[in-house]
This record gives sequence, C-alpha cells and structure tokens, in this order.
Amino acid sequence: MNDQINVLIVDDDANQRSGLAALVSAWGMKAETAGDGNEALAKLQGFTADVIVTDLNMPGLDGFGLLERLGETGEMPPTIVLTAFGDVETAVRTVHELDAYWFLEKGSFQMPALELLIRRAGSHARLHSEKRNLERQLSFQGVLGEMVGRSARMQEIFALLRQAAPSKASVLITGESGTGKEMVARTIHRLSPRREGPFVPVNCAALPETLIESELFGHEKGSFTGATERRPGCFETAKDGTLLLDEIGEMPLATQAKLLRILEDSKVRRLGGRTEFEVDVRVVAATNKVPEEAVKGGSLREDLFYRLNVFHVHLPPLRERKEDIPLITETLVGEVNRKHECKVTGLAPGVIDYLTRHSWPGNVRELRNVLERAVILAGEGPIEPRHLPAFLLGETTGQSAAAAAAGASAAPALQMEGVQFAIGTTVEEAEKGLILRTLEHTRNNKTRAAEILGISLKTLHNKLKEYGGSKEFANEA
Repeated sequence: MNDQINVLIVDDDANQRSGLAALVSAWGMKAETAGDGNEALAKLQGFTADVIVTDLNMPGLDGFGLLERLGETGEMPPTIVLTAFGDVETAVRTVHELDAYWFLEKGSFQMPALELLIRRAGSHARLHSEKRNLERQLSFQGVLGEMVGRSARMQEIFALLRQAAPSKASVLITGESGTGKEMVARTIHRLSPRREGPFVPVNCAALPETLIESELFGHEKGSFTGATERRPGCFETAKDGTLLLDEIGEMPLATQAKLLRILEDSKVRRLGGRTEFEVDVRVVAATNKVPEEAVKGGSLREDLFYRLNVFHVHLPPLRERKEDIPLITETLVGEVNRKHECKVTGLAPGVIDYLTRHSWPGNVRELRNVLERAVILAGEGPIEPRHLPAFLLGETTGQSAAAAAAGASAAPALQMEGVQFAIGTTVEEAEKGLILRTLEHTRNNKTRAAEILGISLKTLHNKLKEYGGSKEFANEA
C-alpha cells in the first residue's frame, strides 16, 4: 500500500501556492495545485487528494463554495483552511458548519506545525478510507450497519445507502410496517459525517395534531395553554445530526408546509417566537404508504414529496426475500441472547423450514418477536420446533404433509381438519395435539410421523415420553 500523502493546494496567489507546493514536496508528499474552487473540483476528477489545503477568499468559487460543493457529494477529504481573516466567526463557520478539518491564520503558524497537521489529516483520511472499504466488504457478505441480507434486493439497497449516506441529501424510505425503516435511517446516520451527532426519531402518527408542531419546532413560554417554559423542538434536538420523520404521510398538511420551508431555508421558528434561527439537520423521512398514492389522495404534499425524495430507498417485505431469513435469524438470535443473557446455540434441524415457509405479514419485526420468545423458552442449546408458536407449527405441518403425500399412493395429505385450537391453548398443548393427530393419520408409524412433522425420530420419542404415550403407540415402522 502506498503511504504517500496526496495534498491539493488551492490558492489564487500563484507565489503562495507554488511555495507551499514546494514545501509539501520536500516533506515527501505529492502536491497538486489549483487557483480557485472550480479548478480544484476539476483537478479532483483525476487526482485523489488525502488532504486539501485551501484559501478562503478567492475569485470565482471561493473556499466556502468549495467546501459546500464537496460536502454535498459526501466525498470531502480532511480540509485545512488558510485565511488572512482569522476571526472567530470565520473559524466557527468553516470548521463547525462546513466540516473543515482545521483552521489556520496565514502568518500566525510555523511550517513544522503545518507539516504535522497535514500528516495527521492524512492519517485520518486513510483510516476513514479503510473503514469505508471494510464496510463495503461486509455489505457484500450481507452486513451493513445493523442491516443484514445477502439477497440481490438487499445488495442493491446497501449500494444505494453507501452512496446516499455520506451526502447531505434528503432520503425517503418506504416499505411495509416491520421491514426495518428506522434501522435504515440509523444506518444512514452512522455511515454519514454526522455520526457523532444525535439521531432523533419522531413518529408523526403517534403525535396529536395539536402538539405535533410544538414537538417538531419547539415553543416559547406562554405560547399556548400549558407552555410554562421554553422548550426546544426535535429540529433543535437533532442539531448537527439526523432527524427521522417516520410516517410522514400522517403529518397534517399545514405542518407539512412549514416543514417544506424549513427544508428549503434551514431555519426554524418556535411556536410563539418572533425570530428564526438556523438549524443544521439532515432529514430522513419514512412511510409505509405508497408515496405517489398519498400525493394523489391528498395526504402528502407533492412539493414536499419531491423535496424529500432525493434518494428513495424501498424495503421489500420479508416474504419477497426469504433467502435472507437464515442470516437474519442468526443475527437476531445473537442479539436476543445478549439481551436476555441466554445461551442458545442455534436452530435444531427443521426449524429453519418452519421459518421460511411462513409469509411473515409483520415482516422482520414479527420474526424478531417469534425468535425472542423462542430464545427465552429454550434458554440454552438449540431452538427446537416446540419453542415456536403454534401458528408456525400448524401451518408448516400441513405443508409438510402435503409434500410427503405428493408422491405416495397411500392416504391423502394430512389436513388440519379436526385439529382446532381455542384461544388460550398453550404451545405445549397445541404441539401435543398435532403430534398425536399426525400419529393417528400415519397409524402410529413414528418414522413417517416424524418426517411429516419435520422433527427427528428421537425427538418424537422424547415427546411421547413427556406425554406418557410411549406405550400407547407401540407400533413402529
């Protein structure tokens, strides 16, 4: 790996940029120069800069404009700003608001200090690059942040998130309830330059219409009955971070209009306030509705939709990517183990079949609930069919029987007729009923019954001992 640091020097003063380039070269680094921001952007098309050293005040595209353009692309290397106007306000804006790496006043620093600063910035750039490469490699293996999935659909989403996250652009996430929209938003936040800032999720559907503006924008003392003190809103709370507006289609239209203005101006006014103030917040929106239909139906403003829909991430339902269920299951079992201090080692043979045959109308959220229950019931060792809910066992048993009977000329496939479970039936009771009904269907042929049930013959014997029925069903083929 080449450890040489590439430095782009941007200054409209030819003598200063050539002199600085000579110094940088003498320090063993590679230097390229540009006379203004536009030339710098053109140079970056063919030169990978680890560090940029730029003047602020230049004709054409100045240092401020260069930083803003680089920030919009999400590809800004550590940038050291040099200026003759070293006041505090300029330093705050360039370092804090425009994400510059450091600020130096011309004539007030020693060259060894600049060399050290460039080397540290170069090391920072390399570490960031290595981290992104590692994240890219992990995503190809089915992991990106908290998200997992090796299916083609998820790989497309991972690629889109790697592009969208580093930028400042708004993102609209769509998908059915339980598909993981908030997880996508958190992944975007953690892969972005705002990762050190707050992540603030807001469920617009859970807020009463009378309170939603106060929650979002904040309020001044006395602005309405009960406003006994000034309170910051979610935009202020999410300053320098990411604000997730979940179920954006449930937001009142009047509030949508105010939100649109904030997105365009980056300014907020608290309820009852007289002045606006700037907020640096990235907004990510989510909805379980089809946004185009929400626009046609009048519940989502068309102009707000287009403003939010810079990047559109659509999450497919779990039933359309069942090949991801084994990896998701492995990940969730590990998480639940840690949460409840359990020692579950994995899944017993046949369990994954129960999981992949279900349609999962509640998507990943439903799968997580099922697995959390199973992990708690198992405690340690593998999750077995008896740890799964009755609806999974019943659904899959019927399908297994149909498959087993498809090539046989004997009895027809086992149906669920006659196996009815009242509300309140325990999993153990339902499991016992299914096993005994299956044995009745197979005329006590345990080998055939075990195949239909998707369990081992040993497990079936153990179950019958638990039920006290090992003697009752003595015929074994």
